[in-house]
Amino acid sequence: MKSSSLILGLCCLYSVPALASIEWQTPQGELKLYGDVEFNVDAASKKKQLTSVKTTAKKDFDADDINRWDVNGRILIGLDGKRVLENQNYAGFSVQPLADLSGKVNLDDADFYFGKQNDWQLKIGRFEAYDMFPLGQDTFIEYSGNTSNDLYHDGFGYIYMMKEARGRSSSGGSLQLIKNLGGFNFEVNTMIKDGTTLFYDDLYHGYKLKNDKNVVYLRPVISYKDQDFSIAAAVESNVVNNAYGYHDANGDWQDQSKRTGYGLTMSWNSVGDFSRASEGLLVNMSTAYLDAEQEKDFTAGINAIWQQYALGYIFAANDIKAFNPAYTNFNGLDTVGKYKVHTVHASYLIPNVMDMDNFNIYLGAYWSMLDRDEKQGGGDEHRYGGRVRFKYFF
Repeated sequence: MKSSSLILGLCCLYSVPALASIEWQTPQGELKLYGDVEFNVDAASKKKQLTSVKTTAKKDFDADDINRWDVNGRILIGLDGKRVLENQNYAGFSVQPLADLSGKVNLDDADFYFGKQNDWQLKIGRFEAYDMFPLGQDTFIEYSGNTSNDLYHDGFGYIYMMKEARGRSSSGGSLQLIKNLGGFNFEVNTMIKDGTTLFYDDLYHGYKLKNDKNVVYLRPVISYKDQDFSIAAAVESNVVNNAYGYHDANGDWQDQSKRTGYGLTMSWNSVGDFSRASEGLLVNMSTAYLDAEQEKDFTAGINAIWQQYALGYIFAANDIKAFNPAYTNFNGLDTVGKYKVHTVHASYLIPNVMDMDNFNIYLGAYWSMLDRDEKQGGGDEHRYGGRVRFKYFF
């Protein structure tokens, strides 16, 4: 195969103003209407073997893409509803349609939840579970849309970040249970979907995958958070045997659905209050390991945000044990071996543009290098890009 791909979508961890909204009080609870605009002006080098994610609003991924300049983005409209009783029982929902520049209307979250305040919650629908690899302030490159579709692309490096079972799949939904245990929180996310949607064009190690039955991912997370420190550990694993795979040259079925990942993430802020972290220094450190069929992937990252400035580094190592020798229909890495991907990313926030506290501009840039061992002929591939993001809340 190829080594894996890189990255990365960064979402804002803080430095985001409170969303403006229109609120209504009804006999059945509170309704809230809100939204935000996120448009980007991008410039990036060729993908080469460094990324397997779709980095534009275009539907089709082009592995041989040329140097690129484009404008992309979306407008989100959100509607939330929640009702809380005097005994602290509650229920609510959230729906967030997206209109993007490709002319399509997509969907961010669509979920229903209920529970008891400061005790437990059950959620069902389309949403993202706990972020086990926070990347800090907005930067380049982004994951466009889902965190559990087309993450893996044959011929490219794979930066594993505990997102395969996090949620927002286009082929299935999630069921999540959260239990509050004082300073600790325990979360189990169950995602049911067509497992082959994880792989671009249903290809894995040069073999065309066949979906025999849907996967069931379990993703337990235990986390602790106080005023200045947080830590979380998690596992994500498909528990359905022979969910998808391929028939080899002898006609024998080869199960490829055994995938188990492990992750650990920690954050610290100098202010002693995560809600005010933008006033000081915030540091995130994460690591993730994937044990998959004929492949092992390890990723570690650290990033720091100080006021408007953000800087981070991500290291990924892939070990590919096998690849279909008869498959040559791509220009990526096509041999077994070990690969390393190094990424440096930076971002700068320009807040309160035109004296509006709901209008920010982010300047982001990254540089990546894929390093191949001698089995692949050595050498490396470089990639870089820059972005101007306009972010407006309403």
